[in-house]
Amino acid sequence: MAGGGRQVDGTGQAGRIAVVTGGAQGIGLAVAQRLAADGVTVAIWDMDADLADRVAATLGGRAFGVDVADTGAVARAAETTQKALGPVSILVTSAGIAGSNGPVTAYDPAEWRRIIDINLTGTFNCCRSVLPQMQALGYGRIVTIASIAGKEGNPNAAAYSASKAGVIGLTKSLGKEHAGENIAINCVTPAAARTRIFDQMSQTHIDYMLAKIPRGRFLDVAEAAAMIGWLCSEENSFTTGAVFDLSGGRATY
Repeated sequence: MAGGGRQVDGTGQAGRIAVVTGGAQGIGLAVAQRLAADGVTVAIWDMDADLADRVAATLGGRAFGVDVADTGAVARAAETTQKALGPVSILVTSAGIAGSNGPVTAYDPAEWRRIIDINLTGTFNCCRSVLPQMQALGYGRIVTIASIAGKEGNPNAAAYSASKAGVIGLTKSLGKEHAGENIAINCVTPAAARTRIFDQMSQTHIDYMLAKIPRGRFLDVAEAAAMIGWLCSEENSFTTGAVFDLSGGRATY
């Protein structure tokens, strides 16, 4: 069976099975490419099933159309992935949305719920469904994608900031719950990267984010994939429940 923890290369990754949510584009795509280059078989879970199929074909992996906010759909995807490829030992939760910008006093409650459901509950659903496979293997690596907004709180982006703060808290709890197992669960908090998520934001908000980054530029997705790739590796055998910044100097704690 594939993915059972064979260590046949320098990274200890070849033969493993990874799920990357939102892996058809942006940071998720860069991570999927990085893992595939390390010999990992990648299952892309993405709402855009057609795009995911095309991307997976280039990586030698598989694609599954999944709405991460749908608890039942995520559970079925985890089962289907295991049957098709083998038990999952790596999970990167990159699926997420920015939502619209505006003050809380005028914010649409339905939009608030949609952002929380996808960004926070979606991460919960994926971790909850895949962790039993890792426990059965006796090995696992999970990296959740939060945001610097989850630490600082961006004005006119309260729903997004709150959802990402929740992801940070969820990750810390999971790290402690599984600290006695060979399962490392960590979080990254990127500053903005120029991906299609910018299409959901106002130019004023984009300019605000750039002005807050001391490096004076946006994050490159390959830079994010490099850090996440290490967090997914056997080399990361001690750190868990931690938050790793990709903020270009913006983070102060």
